Amino acid sequence: MRCIRRYRLSSFRQSAIWLVPVIAMVLALVVNVILREIDQATGWAWFGFGPNGSRALLAMLAASMLSFLVFLFSALMIAVQIASAQLTPRVIATTFLQDRPVRLAIGLIVFTYTLSIAVLGRSEEAVLQLSTAVCVLSSLVTIAMFLYMIDYSLKAMRPVSVIERVARSGGKVVHDVYPDALDAKRDVRRSVWTTRPPAPDRTLVHEDTSAALLAADFRWLSDTAQAVQGLIELVPRVGTFIAVDEPLFHLYGGAVDLDPGSLRNALAFGRERTLEQDPMFAFRILVDIAAKALSPAINDPTTAVLAIDQIHRLLRTVGKRHLDTEAMLDESGRFGVAFRTPDWEDYVTLSVSEIRQYGATSVQVVRRSRAMLENLKASLPPDRWSPLDVQLQVLDRAVTRAFPDPEDQAIAGVADFEGVGQVE
Repeated sequence: MRCIRRYRLSSFRQSAIWLVPVIAMVLALVVNVILREIDQATGWAWFGFGPNGSRALLAMLAASMLSFLVFLFSALMIAVQIASAQLTPRVIATTFLQDRPVRLAIGLIVFTYTLSIAVLGRSEEAVLQLSTAVCVLSSLVTIAMFLYMIDYSLKAMRPVSVIERVARSGGKVVHDVYPDALDAKRDVRRSVWTTRPPAPDRTLVHEDTSAALLAADFRWLSDTAQAVQGLIELVPRVGTFIAVDEPLFHLYGGAVDLDPGSLRNALAFGRERTLEQDPMFAFRILVDIAAKALSPAINDPTTAVLAIDQIHRLLRTVGKRHLDTEAMLDESGRFGVAFRTPDWEDYVTLSVSEIRQYGATSVQVVRRSRAMLENLKASLPPDRWSPLDVQLQVLDRAVTRAFPDPEDQAIAGVADFEGVGQVE
């Protein structure tokens, strides 16, 4: 189960914001020892720091770095609060906690602070010239990084930046979960589960605590089931919340004798959905951003249109791929693992319904939604049209209800990629 272990390790590494500062502290202590040995071995005296001046300088640098650290964490807390209030709380885990520049800035400040304290503690008997110079250089780099972080944070907090980032991550997950494009040759072993036994021979229920299913090691489950000539059915879909004592696995044939602990260890659970194996979560975040923007308290339909832009992009990506990946079976089609994934109608319904309900009175939203649906019909094969036609019909009725005047209905009934702008 190396795949699920890698997932758990990666998830821990990405969500633990304290990990980088701790590593920076340890690295600073190691660097301090190395620099002190070099100082003592070479008698470095190029910089000419005096005892009093060196100690005063190091003390000032340490105090400055501590102030920078407090200020940076305060700014991050404000950014998180603003993003949660203006966009959606779901962006915290998927953006800010995984932001590499933020982690690098925190780590650099902690490194400089720890190194300055460590060098200051060894500067009583003799001036450590090289160590002091490295502290000064590190502080200059930290100041430059701090100024960069101010510019970076202001840009990263913009709704368009957050929306693009979520969509980019969602597109990657779509390609991972649905590996076959419509015009590519499919692996027939990754297809719709057609041979469904009437009843499972054994059912394993979820234990421990209620949580959301974040990921599963489908390759290991498939290989294990094939090895014992059995079938493993994963009951909940990735991203679904599952309570204690609810069915987790249905086992058939030789899979009945598999160790329940090993099967459960092939799954990862958590309190909140993640993007790694759950492409629907990317759509959920974007829809939440649009819904929050359309709330009476915010009333920002332009941000909703920005979210629809990226939903449109993701829907086109999903629509051009085979979505019937519900099993990983052997050549006979009987042994392996079966699981559930969203279908095309699920994606269309999630992407359109709530935004239409909340934005039915916004000319921008209904025009941009219509442009998305009509463009998808023009760019996707006919077997994808049915859910799009349904949504177009519902949109027409919503416009009729929301705009009683014929003139407004005519304006709202136009497809417009800019919301209210250029008509295409």
